[in-house]
Amino acid sequence: MEEKIARLKQAAADKIRQHADTLSALNDIRVEFLGKKGEFTTLLRGLKELAQEERPRIGQIVNEARGQIEALLEKKKEELHVRDMEEKLANEKLDVTLPGRHQWRGHLHPLTLTLDRIKAIFMDMGFTVEEGPEIERDYFNFEALNLPKDHPARDMQDSFYITEEILMRTQTSPVQARTMQAHEPNTPIRMIAPGRVYRRDDYDATHSPMFTQVEGLVIDKGVRFSDLKGTLELFLHRIFNDNIGVRFRPSFFPFTEPSAEVDISCVMCHGKGCRVCKGTGWLEILGAGMVHPHVLEMSGYDPKQVTGFAFGLGVERIAMLSYGIDDLRLFYDNDLRFLRQFE
Repeated sequence: MEEKIARLKQAAADKIRQHADTLSALNDIRVEFLGKKGEFTTLLRGLKELAQEERPRIGQIVNEARGQIEALLEKKKEELHVRDMEEKLANEKLDVTLPGRHQWRGHLHPLTLTLDRIKAIFMDMGFTVEEGPEIERDYFNFEALNLPKDHPARDMQDSFYITEEILMRTQTSPVQARTMQAHEPNTPIRMIAPGRVYRRDDYDATHSPMFTQVEGLVIDKGVRFSDLKGTLELFLHRIFNDNIGVRFRPSFFPFTEPSAEVDISCVMCHGKGCRVCKGTGWLEILGAGMVHPHVLEMSGYDPKQVTGFAFGLGVERIAMLSYGIDDLRLFYDNDLRFLRQFE
């Protein structure tokens, strides 16, 4: 029995030394010799077959051998841990003398930057910022703005209809009607309504089926066309520069009367005439006018008591002129080479 114990102890030591090159292999050796069905466990169970007087001595020898093997296993385990750590450090070493890697940070989109500037200018003039749903009722999108279902001006806006009465809004003007109807009749209003709008336009250098618009509305007693002119001239001088020229041309909009197109002197050629302004020296920038009395009446306001003006502008157009961009699609193509210029 003693010789068998010695042979098993030697066999375990040889296996630990020669074959335990991984923690998994080392564990297999532990199970083979010290596990529930291992060699030394079997020896201990066989002690009952020995003479009564031999059992204590042989049991002590078996336990001493087990302890020696466990010590060898622990020592080998420690060696493997040290080896693995050294290999990991060698493979993952960091040269602290290398320059740091630049962490690229995101930034605001040029349309967001332009819209923030627009909102800041109008808020400085006392305007509030109002918002409304992008999926709108036909009533607020057209009818409340003096565009009944049979009005020919509807043909100017090819719309995305969801049902006969629900559509993607073609302008942010519905927010004006909603704001008026949310107030007590004849309550003064000074607001802008920024947001995305949708029309069935081609996706080309100057058009997009989705774009950003800002519409404004002022209603109070004694509001005149001169107030409209002064407000828009101040805005355009601040968004571009004080030297820019501004002119108003008669136009037509169903929801304003009288109405005007507003032009600025070309920011590319400074009024001399170029390809961008088609040689005229002027660029159309927005539409405006005095609120039509019928629009006031439909929202509960009395045109004999109050008057107002409204205007609408495209954020993309102002961004293109501000940054010298000649293709509207660049705003939506998500090309990082373009967007990183605005960091």
